[in-house]
Amino acid sequence: MNKADLIIIGAGPGGYRAAEYAARQGMKVVIFEDAEVGGTCLNVGCIPTKTYVHAATFDEARQRMSEVVPQLRAGVEAILSHPNITLVRAQAAFVDAHTVCPVVSGISADTYTAPAIIIATGSETKWLPIEGVGTDPRVVDSTGLLSLENLPKRLAIIGAGVIGMEFASVFHRFGSEVTVIEFLKECLPALDSDIAKRLRKLLEKRGVTFKMKTAVSRLADIDADVILMATGRKPRTDGLHLEAAGITLAPNGAIPVDANFKAVGSIYAIGDVNGLQMLAHAAEMQAVRAVNHILGKSDGIRFDIMPAAIFTEPEAACVGPTEDQLKEQGIPYVCRKSFWRANGKALAMGETEGMLKLFAAPDDGLILGSHTYGAHAADIVQEVSVLICKHTTLSELADMVHIHPTLSEILRLAAEF
Repeated sequence: MNKADLIIIGAGPGGYRAAEYAARQGMKVVIFEDAEVGGTCLNVGCIPTKTYVHAATFDEARQRMSEVVPQLRAGVEAILSHPNITLVRAQAAFVDAHTVCPVVSGISADTYTAPAIIIATGSETKWLPIEGVGTDPRVVDSTGLLSLENLPKRLAIIGAGVIGMEFASVFHRFGSEVTVIEFLKECLPALDSDIAKRLRKLLEKRGVTFKMKTAVSRLADIDADVILMATGRKPRTDGLHLEAAGITLAPNGAIPVDANFKAVGSIYAIGDVNGLQMLAHAAEMQAVRAVNHILGKSDGIRFDIMPAAIFTEPEAACVGPTEDQLKEQGIPYVCRKSFWRANGKALAMGETEGMLKLFAAPDDGLILGSHTYGAHAADIVQEVSVLICKHTTLSELADMVHIHPTLSEILRLAAEF
């Protein structure tokens, strides 16, 4: 039996961050991964998608992806080469609450044991039970779309969430005829409805077709060369033998955890597998919290303040509640707005499409959140996220010097009025 201080299952953003951080704290770590290190985000998710976002043509995007992904993967391999880290290239399954074994070709090999275990197995495509799924060769998920060698003439996207909207924007720019089919009345439900509507209308004006409040019952009814299933992701837990560790899944298939991301005993679950905040940066910070809790250390990480971005063109981003949520929860607020078209840097860049909504408490001006779209929206919202973490007010923001000319002046301007 092989002994370690910490076992980690999965080498995605959460897993390799936990391994790196724990190793630097002096812990002996064993990490399991049966696919490429880096997880979905690096290999077939956010990183490859961003190479598409920043490429001018489909061929350029594919070439750039083939260069960027291996380079970043090599970086993760280097992280996992730390002397305190042992990488086991195999699937892992629980034997009991402190023991796992690598599974190769269905055969269990030597066992590994540790006082603490972190599950970081990520997520996988959530396929809707639509007639034709599994038999229609046109249907792909995001991984399949990124592996296409030829640009589809007609692309249908089922789902107007983050994945669907990003690919709609990118493939339309490449020259595909894009149709987005969404069951809900508006795209990007996590985004402020006003911002989401403006972004959708902009993409419609550019030529993307949206069919909102539309359900798909048969794929045969969709007239397209390629159909992207962009209906979300679900926690990946198959093959872990969680019952041996005393873990029972939640109804949504996720591993239930507490505020320190502990599932049961000394077993933790971080990242997409716990279903809480399915974002790579959330997984990384959950990794830090879990390792800190194992070591008995405290931290000031605010998981209630989680910025997010949608890399359409232009991009959108948000942190904090939407205006609709503030109304529904009866939270008093003021809404300040600012526009890209009034910003000198935006005009110089030729990026005048965009709006920022900044929410604050009406009594003391405490900043509550921001939802926005426009060039570099993610960078602006990241600043808002920091301000919220530091309990900043509108008047304090208005007094902060911002470089001229920069897009960040859009945020300061919103605080002035």
